[in-house]
Amino acid sequence: MTTTSTSTIAEQVASYHQALPGQLPPQVAEAFATEQRALAGASRPPGAAEPGSALPDGDLLDVGGQPTTLADTLAGKPAVLVFYRGGWCPYCDITLRTYQAQLLPALAERGVGLVAISPQTPDGSLSTKESKELTFPVLSDPGNQIAAQLGILTAPSDGARAAQLQLGLDLTEVNADRTTALPMPAVVIADADGVIRWIDVHPDYTTMAEPGQVLHAVIETIG
Repeated sequence: MTTTSTSTIAEQVASYHQALPGQLPPQVAEAFATEQRALAGASRPPGAAEPGSALPDGDLLDVGGQPTTLADTLAGKPAVLVFYRGGWCPYCDITLRTYQAQLLPALAERGVGLVAISPQTPDGSLSTKESKELTFPVLSDPGNQIAAQLGILTAPSDGARAAQLQLGLDLTEVNADRTTALPMPAVVIADADGVIRWIDVHPDYTTMAEPGQVLHAVIETIG
């Protein structure tokens, strides 16, 4: 079996899906499968930010609940920003662990930062950082301020929302603004001047840009 340090995100997701049957109640599994089938054919959202536009900012919180901003966190450095749904999302789990193992070292060599952002509470961000052993900043974006400005905001389908509740997951309790709004998983590359140089958005939350793809984009856009 491949490991996080050597396998692709797609390979790990496939392994996760293979092990999933029988672990969820049939109605719950079908609700998620229905949503994922619909999202698999979704296109990039109209109005999503384009390269050349300014990176938005907002009033964020670090894992200790202290106020911060992207500008403060990046401190004038180019960076890769990863927008994820929350620590409860298994696909986000796979992505963050893989970026930690396969992408972060290459970015560090180039003086490029890596930051993860979600709408969950600071406690959730701290749990995400600790449980996944992440060494890069993990920030909370209450109200999805940045995701909304990037045009990548969404929410679960009614069926998926009901399935989440059946499993004991209530987004209004884990999201800092007590709503069910979520960012589409996305990667944004911003240069030292705060200009977006590359953006990759995934309406289908079971997929994400592979580390090699992100690194290639970093090399091509900011060197």
